Amino acid sequence: MKQLHLFFVLVFATIASTSCVSPTVKSNDATGWDKVPEILKNISEPVFADAVYNILDYGATPSETIDSRPAILKAINECNRNGGGKVLIPAGTFFVKGPIVLKSHVNLHLEEQARLEFSTVPEDYLPMVLTKWEGTECFNYSPFIYSYQCTNVALTGKGTIDGNGAAVFNTWKALERPAMDRLRQMGNDTVPVYERTFGEGWYLRPCMIQFYGCNNVLVEGVQIYDSPFWIIHPVFCDNVIVRDVYIESFNYNNDGCDPESSTNVLIENAHFNVGDDGIAIKSGRDQDGWRIGQATESVIVRNCHFANWAITIGSEMSGGVRDIYIEDCKIDSCRNGIYFKSNLDRGGFFENLYMRRIHADICLWGMVNFRTDYHGYRGGNYPTLFRNITIEDVTCNRVDSVAIMANGVPEAKLHNITLRNIHVKQSPKATQMKNVVNLVLDNVTVNGKQVTSENE
Repeated sequence: MKQLHLFFVLVFATIASTSCVSPTVKSNDATGWDKVPEILKNISEPVFADAVYNILDYGATPSETIDSRPAILKAINECNRNGGGKVLIPAGTFFVKGPIVLKSHVNLHLEEQARLEFSTVPEDYLPMVLTKWEGTECFNYSPFIYSYQCTNVALTGKGTIDGNGAAVFNTWKALERPAMDRLRQMGNDTVPVYERTFGEGWYLRPCMIQFYGCNNVLVEGVQIYDSPFWIIHPVFCDNVIVRDVYIESFNYNNDGCDPESSTNVLIENAHFNVGDDGIAIKSGRDQDGWRIGQATESVIVRNCHFANWAITIGSEMSGGVRDIYIEDCKIDSCRNGIYFKSNLDRGGFFENLYMRRIHADICLWGMVNFRTDYHGYRGGNYPTLFRNITIEDVTCNRVDSVAIMANGVPEAKLHNITLRNIHVKQSPKATQMKNVVNLVLDNVTVNGKQVTSENE
């Protein structure tokens, strides 16, 4: 483990550490939405060799009880050794007793009517691997589909992935507090990562799909159900595409897609019906996020559909979040609409975020919500910097709390917030705003009445 940690340190040693409050402003001629074409130039699908490796040829058996994992891993290994290609999961149900580890230049492709059924036995996901758990690095149970430091890697097709997370892993939510507190304290104390060992007896649920330190990543077309924890989680990645996926999973903390400390990310035409945030953009938690200092930046989200939960920035965003573009999304009946969340432990920054053409039906907790007092606060005094955020062309039929909330703190007020052409048809309260500098409300209506800074 010490050798793995040293390798990890070398990989990220060149990443500049980010101040917990003041980001470094990048110079760039393009600003606002004009920057989107420039970002898209840096995002492209990975290219694979034409070779096909059918798992049936390696001993896989369509069965809900016979383990096909050894055959899948054999096919992946041979595909990788031979220079890459497609590892084919044909139609049928295949039981997988443990994690699938993807390698460079491999496209794991699920044909239509193919189904991967993952084991419900936690010990099957050992030995531990280097991972991130709610923004803090550690060694823990392996994600069900895991790729570490790979280039050109994909998960595609029209098949189904079932994590069976409700059977055992969802029950761990009630047992996780000792491990969660231990891990967060380790992060705060900058304990070496190789000493942060969890796994058996600690009840930290693994992610469903995690790409860790990878370049050129594609997740396309698959249907995903019943995850044990976060669902699609790119960490320290560059050039990531998540497209045309359908996710339905209602366990605790079932975030749909969490790009974390990653750059050049495109999420499009995806459907999220999940038990927590549909998309949550993150960059590490507290001191652990500052230590690494890698922001999430240059992210485009478009043409996505959200049910139950919607779009969130944070709360683990201590490395900073910048240059985020979200457009043409639909929100059904959800707890939140557009949600920024942080607290005085986080530090970091939100800057240069743009959203437009969002339509929501019902949002219980608000259509637009900037929250600087999110739960989990441990007594720090590191306010998050919010600046240069524009949200426009938003409609919502009903909010059951406060339609628009923008609450900064005196130590770090919200700066340069523009809300334009936002219309909430029905809400018991229009706005709640304080500690905002240069707030622009341009054609904002709630309950048919114009909202201005004077009547907030």
